[in-house]
Amino acid sequence: MPESATACNCTVCRRYGSLWAYDFENEGITVAGPSKCYTRGKAIEFHFCPTCGCVAFWRAQRVDDEGRRRIAVNLRLTEPGPIASLPIDHFDGLDSFDDLPRDGRRLRDLWF
Repeated sequence: MPESATACNCTVCRRYGSLWAYDFENEGITVAGPSKCYTRGKAIEFHFCPTCGCVAFWRAQRVDDEGRRRIAVNLRLTEPGPIASLPIDHFDGLDSFDDLPRDGRRLRDLWF
C-alpha cells in the first residue's frame, strides 16, 4: 500500500488526470504485461495499456547512481475503496518542480 498519492500539474499529468504512487522498479512497484510507450524528452516514459489506452505507469529512462529506476503507477486505475484514505501530495511539475504542502485532502475527497 502506498503512503500517499501524488497529483502533478505538469502538462502531461494534468491532461492524463493521473494520481501517482511512486517507488523504484522491482522494489516497491512491479509491473507486468504488455504496454505501449510514449517517451517524453530524455528522462521519462509513459506506458499505456495496449487494449484500452489508459495510462498505467511512468518510469525513468535511466537508472540512478545506485542502479535503481524510478517508477510510478496510476492509482486512478484501482478501485477507490482500498486507497480512499490516502493523503494527496501535490507536485508543481509545471513551474517550480517543487513539492507543495499537503492541504489535508484525501483520495475520498476526489472520488466520493
